Amino acid sequence: MPVKIATWNEWTDYFEAWKREIGMTGDHVGRYEFEALFGDSHPEIEFGDFKGERKWETVLEIPDQRIRDACEYLIAVQGDTEFASVEQQRHLYDDAPSDYDFESLARVNREEMRHGYQMAYLLVHHFGESGRREAQKLLERRAFKKSRLLGSFNEDVDNWIDFLVFTQFIDRDGKFQLKMLSRSAFAPLARSMPPMLKEESFHLGTGNDGIKRIIRAGQVPIGFLQKYFNKWLSTAYDLFGVDHSGSAQWAYVYGLKGRYDEAENPGPADRTQLNEHARELFLAEVRSLVESANRLIPEGQPRLAVPDIRYNRKIGGYAGQPWSVDGRLLSPEEHARHLRETLPQPEDVALANSFMKEKDWIAPKKTTGLE
Repeated sequence: MPVKIATWNEWTDYFEAWKREIGMTGDHVGRYEFEALFGDSHPEIEFGDFKGERKWETVLEIPDQRIRDACEYLIAVQGDTEFASVEQQRHLYDDAPSDYDFESLARVNREEMRHGYQMAYLLVHHFGESGRREAQKLLERRAFKKSRLLGSFNEDVDNWIDFLVFTQFIDRDGKFQLKMLSRSAFAPLARSMPPMLKEESFHLGTGNDGIKRIIRAGQVPIGFLQKYFNKWLSTAYDLFGVDHSGSAQWAYVYGLKGRYDEAENPGPADRTQLNEHARELFLAEVRSLVESANRLIPEGQPRLAVPDIRYNRKIGGYAGQPWSVDGRLLSPEEHARHLRETLPQPEDVALANSFMKEKDWIAPKKTTGLE
């Protein structure tokens, strides 16, 4: 492996070495062609203080070093999440419940690698030495060493229940982030988003359909599944960033990252509440999905619930505060006990892993008819 990459070819060599290290070189990757793909983008900046000006095609056109640095950071963070998720899911192939699920996991991982590849392409081709350095770091941090940039991507994905809940909620946060970047003032970044969003929709469908298949099978207790909802949704809340974020405000001012509903929302943005706004839209979408899943649960059984937004937070104003999953303020002692009761514990992971040995824990994929 080169110690310091200087060209795109050296980065792709590094990428191949990373794939070999984490075991992503078998039939599940196959002859997939990794390439940078681009779609269409509005030619003018659509929000922020530069609204109405022509989008920047090169870094040299970006009018301020601070904007350049902020753009590079946004690209690096997005790329980091893509490679991290593959590292988290790399060991699930042997326990795939069906050929369909094996192929779905393989497709999700290939496309996540392509998304990371896309972000590295932007860094190397547009941001000079600092971009090459950041692109190299994308392949040096490790989810399983807890060194990825964002908390969700340092969590363990131990089994297929983890994976399906992850793709339902964490990949859904990814959809939000990609859409907010799709109107970026940096044109190559904006044009990177349409193909990524199209691919991301399959990942979300994998999770949503997978959870419904778990419920239909009726073998995994709803209370048990709820623990995995609690685990991943509480980390998903953190992915939207801190409240009253200065960096989110500047990203909007610079035109780099818009609101999720920018195209549909004609009102002026509250620049002090950008992360909160995105998180609330995410919550509304998640609540609708959980309500849909609950309609499949037989009468008399518990219902799935969306954990309180203050529960188990690691960043922001609620970080470390002892809020319960249903919004009660607990004592520190009660809270410690509550977390043990509401999040997967080692014995829960062992039980979930035991389900993987049974073929009836998840219903077969419906290939005909309407859901």
